[in-house]
Amino acid sequence: MKPIWIVDDDQSIRFVLEKALLRENLPTRSFNNTRDVLAALESCSEDNGPQVLVSDIRMPGGSGLDLLGKVKEIFPALPVIIMTAYSDLDSAVSAFQGGAFEYLPKPFDLPKAVELIRRAVEESQREEVSVESMADTPEMLGQAPAMQDVFRAIGRLSQSNVTVMITGESGSGKELVARALHKHSTRSAGPFVAINTAAIPKDLLESELFGHERGAFTGAQTMRRGRFEQADGGTLFLDEIGDMPFDLQTRLLRVLSDGHFYRVGGHSAVKTNVRIIAATHQNLEQRVKDGAFREDLFHRLNVIRLRLPALRERREDVPMLTRHFLQQSALQLGVEPKRISDAALVWLGNFAFPGNVRQLENMCHWLTVMTPAQLIESKDLPPEVGVTAGEYPAQEPAPAEQAPLVAAALPGQHILATASPVLSAAVDNWERGLETDAAALLAGGRTDVWDTLTRRFESRLILAALAATRGRRIEAAQKLGIGRNTITRKIAELGLE
Repeated sequence: MKPIWIVDDDQSIRFVLEKALLRENLPTRSFNNTRDVLAALESCSEDNGPQVLVSDIRMPGGSGLDLLGKVKEIFPALPVIIMTAYSDLDSAVSAFQGGAFEYLPKPFDLPKAVELIRRAVEESQREEVSVESMADTPEMLGQAPAMQDVFRAIGRLSQSNVTVMITGESGSGKELVARALHKHSTRSAGPFVAINTAAIPKDLLESELFGHERGAFTGAQTMRRGRFEQADGGTLFLDEIGDMPFDLQTRLLRVLSDGHFYRVGGHSAVKTNVRIIAATHQNLEQRVKDGAFREDLFHRLNVIRLRLPALRERREDVPMLTRHFLQQSALQLGVEPKRISDAALVWLGNFAFPGNVRQLENMCHWLTVMTPAQLIESKDLPPEVGVTAGEYPAQEPAPAEQAPLVAAALPGQHILATASPVLSAAVDNWERGLETDAAALLAGGRTDVWDTLTRRFESRLILAALAATRGRRIEAAQKLGIGRNTITRKIAELGLE
């Protein structure tokens, strides 16, 4: 094994670290200034260089931060731990901006310092991550059988111009499927135009879709081409079609029937040649029964239906997607990609992900920015994943025959709720768990027990209600039996935005 290089002008620090690391069977090599370190680095290769470099930040003859920058130029993947007796914000920020593995303030606890160095050793021994360019990364990833079915369907539809309806929960990647359908179709040379019909006010949606003539309404200073004209010869993706106003559904049906439409305020028919791909997270059959969606339009759009599975239905894809998004985040931010431990992946695999793939992607952005070390541990995961002291051990995955259903445990719930009698036991015993947590906090001398547990309790209730209503706050408030102003205020107070 390659040695740990220690750089510090304080002989006692070098001596203590050398002895502690040798007891752990970790070889060392020490330096008392940055000049000697750089000379040694220039004469060695990655095969005989250091495994990890531990350097003080302030030394005569050269700064540890300057050394960090030069080391990263020679060996970009080498983990560097910066030590300093000056625990100020500027030093910490500069260390991390320079690519440090971790920042270790003096005086440090020796066992913790050794453990940190061990983590850095494990990091350096891991297989190097090959950072691909964004253009070369796959457009969609998935090994789960449900996703393989989606891929096969895209392949079968590649030579067809048939209308496709994509269904699936919010955040499951419906637009990615639509783009893949366009990319692999005979219309790939034409434009791909997307519009979210739920995100545009009703009064503007007609003009967005069909365009308008000059003077058609106040503010219409010039003629404007709508999305149908913009997508001519290509594909028009109508996202959240289930929320389209009823009167516009009639106009859409007419365009789908004969390919002609009129701009707002226009008198001449416009001919368009587009392929329609629609998507919705709603049950359109029920919308038809409720009279909110035209049955004839439903049948016109529902020629080929492609269902996209929720992320909780393809848990085996979570590790691959997590590593992919961490790599993308690092590329976008211009930093070294983070790696994630197997234990942390177990926690993520057991999380319900109400926001699906989009939530996982956002979580990976958060982890790239907020995780202090290059290796993401279970403790680094965001609070909504449910990793807290005393909970289900992260390194022990739930048994395969007990598929996790609930990831957001109530305060004090120390097991993952599963489909079996375990679920009812967890629900029945959450009060006992709350009492246990309260007793532990009180025994620890805490004086904010009420506020701490109340915030956890309210957060879990609101998150569970939002997950059940797919983020619709008013409906979540109704289910909880509170007012919409109350839930809005609580979301802000509890930092759940």
